[in-house]
Amino acid sequence: MPERRTTRQIQVGSILIGGGAPVSIQSMTNTDTGDAAATLDQIKTLAAAGCEIIRVAIPDHQAVDALPDIINGSPIPVIADIHFDYRLALGAINAGVHGIRLNPGNIGDEKKVRMVAEKAGDAGIPIRIGANSGSIKTAFMEEKLSKGLSREEALCEALVDSALEQCAILEKYNFRQIKVSLKASDVPVTVAAYRHFSAISDYPLHIGVTEAGTPGRGIVKSSVGIGTLLLEGIGDTLRVSLTADPLEEIITAVRILESCGLRTAEPDIVSCPTCGRTEIDLIKLAEKVEKLVASIKNSGKKIKLKKLAVMGCVVNGPGEAKDADLGIAGGKKQVILFKHGEIIGTFSETAGFNRLKEEIIRSSE
Repeated sequence: MPERRTTRQIQVGSILIGGGAPVSIQSMTNTDTGDAAATLDQIKTLAAAGCEIIRVAIPDHQAVDALPDIINGSPIPVIADIHFDYRLALGAINAGVHGIRLNPGNIGDEKKVRMVAEKAGDAGIPIRIGANSGSIKTAFMEEKLSKGLSREEALCEALVDSALEQCAILEKYNFRQIKVSLKASDVPVTVAAYRHFSAISDYPLHIGVTEAGTPGRGIVKSSVGIGTLLLEGIGDTLRVSLTADPLEEIITAVRILESCGLRTAEPDIVSCPTCGRTEIDLIKLAEKVEKLVASIKNSGKKIKLKKLAVMGCVVNGPGEAKDADLGIAGGKKQVILFKHGEIIGTFSETAGFNRLKEEIIRSSE
């Protein structure tokens, strides 16, 4: 398990962030926030899948007006996403939001920023500031490039300088309940920026790769970027940003944390790649097992199996996966079930899956 970097601790509703607390999973709704019912439906779906903090866009006062119903009905803390209009931030705080996400630099007059900082301080809620590669000041980039840095090096340093500048604005008003993100769509730049910032500041970090794309590309980019940081002990909360249903973000985030040893899979589902020895539809079988496990876990039950194996043939079955608590492996027009390398029965594919299902359900009772 990676050794975590030490950061100061803040709290978003009931969720602790930093200071050794578990890495938390976030996402953002894509409903019209003004439609409280639709927004709550999506929040509840995401929470059931593992989302622990949710962010909602606040583009107008209609969205602010919907916040009390959303906050009261949400099973997880709610963060208000604010851009440009400080009045929306003040309204969100009055509504009881658990945190604010804003860029002090795009609020304008520092008096307005001060009003938000003081009101958030009085309410005891944190502010997440974000440096994003798409909104870096031109002056920052020009300064770095003039020193002979490559574009990637310049962007990395500009992200860090931008984040520090935003922190300084809030600190000026004695506000330090701050969480920081430094995101780029370029994975190496993102990783380098977080490394640099974490070496000079103890503010908790919200990590992710921005504008990662559709699941086919975005999951890979996010897994590489977020996974690298987590394995180096960097990151206190995360969002996987995908051009997809937010549910895909949560599923991917959970799997990244499991792969990095920061969450227990319960169970870890392993399956082998297909090859010429495979005589069953292994892909379909593995997908059925994944859906079965997800449905059992989503019902609130805990599966007491550490590893579950879905293997294509007897060569890779009880032998290669002998450490699995339970497994299924294909054969000629049949499958075998095994526990810890010992075969417990031979079945047709349908009967074998049904028996596997019974064993998994039994382990959750």
